[in-house]
Amino acid sequence: MQKTRIGLFGIGLDTYWPQFKGLKTRLEGYLREVHRRLKRPGVEVVNLGLIDSPPQAFAAGHTFRRADVDVIFLHVTTYALSSTVLPVVQRAKVPVIILNLSPAAAIDYAAFNAMNDRTAMTGEWLAHCAACPVPEIANVFNRARINFHQITGQLHDDPIAWGEVDAWIEAARVANVMFHNRLGIMGHYYGGMLDIYSDLTQQCAHFGGHIEIVEVDELAALRREVAARQVQRRVTEFHKVFEVQPDCPPEELQRAARTSVALDRLVREHALGSMAYYYMGTGNAENEDAISSIILGNSLLTARGVPVAGEFEIKNAQAMKIMDAFGAGGSFTEYYAMDWNDDVVLMGHDGPGHIAIAEGKTKVRPLRVYHGKVGRGLSVEMSVKHGPVTLLAVVQTVDGRLELLVAEGESVPGPILEIGNTNSRYRFRIGARAFVNNWNVHGPAHHCAVGVGHLAHKIEKLGALLNMQVRRVC
Repeated sequence: MQKTRIGLFGIGLDTYWPQFKGLKTRLEGYLREVHRRLKRPGVEVVNLGLIDSPPQAFAAGHTFRRADVDVIFLHVTTYALSSTVLPVVQRAKVPVIILNLSPAAAIDYAAFNAMNDRTAMTGEWLAHCAACPVPEIANVFNRARINFHQITGQLHDDPIAWGEVDAWIEAARVANVMFHNRLGIMGHYYGGMLDIYSDLTQQCAHFGGHIEIVEVDELAALRREVAARQVQRRVTEFHKVFEVQPDCPPEELQRAARTSVALDRLVREHALGSMAYYYMGTGNAENEDAISSIILGNSLLTARGVPVAGEFEIKNAQAMKIMDAFGAGGSFTEYYAMDWNDDVVLMGHDGPGHIAIAEGKTKVRPLRVYHGKVGRGLSVEMSVKHGPVTLLAVVQTVDGRLELLVAEGESVPGPILEIGNTNSRYRFRIGARAFVNNWNVHGPAHHCAVGVGHLAHKIEKLGALLNMQVRRVC
């Protein structure tokens, strides 16, 4: 994966350095602390230090652009001229987050006023006046039509401010994942399901990435090359990973294992990071055999960070990849029914599930018929882990643009429909009735992705980085 690169620079005013002894060194110490807090695995911090003059600002902008940073954190350490900021951001052409972080909760007024050197007093004040130039910077950014974001807080002991920093970095990392993702599409749309039809060019325009068109015939051909020993090893893996029910025929497990091994090779050969698929296969025995035995293999792929969406739901494959990149899972789901007694919405879907976020072990059950589809075979039954969850949909609007629709809820225990599909019970703080009405009014497709944890604040930041509207239901 391409590393996420975070640009960092602080600002000051070169006129101050000869006037106030030790001020520059002190401010550089603040910047080192920010650098330390930004560092984490998989993230490279490009720190250009204190920028204190327009010539330095121009040079910094070129450096950030050459370094291919994904986002810039501007640490405001003291008063600085806006002319030392604008060229940096103009040239880098990436989103910018202003860090307005005070070095202490408050100035020690008694100690400050007891100082007998007014020059030293001014230097001490300047070491605490990070908030001073932020309105100037905001004014210039607005007039230059540069979008910016702010974090206001303290350099030390401020979990709210640093939680915001962490969320922005996570959002930048996910945006980077999406930009470099290769989405495979195999088959065709489910006929008549008009809501899921999508503009592939808009997908690339909004998220970046590449869309690879994959033939079902290729999967069928790869199945022919799978050796018996590979089939047996995959059957053994099925028994370890899943709770295989006693009524699952051995020949169906072997059929699913053969397809699973072939799927892994297909994903490797095309370097896929996600996939959407649907195919009938009617009239072609090999293709129908491949497609009707695909659920277990796709569930394994989804759990390994290659989310697979059924019914050729490309928008939802993108939503699932976003959730997976946030480390939340991202399982394919839709409304099943409403339980008015418990004020919950039952949601799930046939086909693959995200077994890594299942409550307990995922069951494998045989089905005599895949409802609304061709064939029969094995399917998975699971509920999402009980606790906080987030629903995410990629919505195509009337003008063709894409938006993100998000809601936070809770996966709760209780009876589910034991029909060999994924199935969970979700409760929302606004109630089931209001959730359904408010979600539907935005006109999403009937599918969405569900992941564990509450991520709406991170998804909102991702939308800001991608210049996408985010609609939050709850």
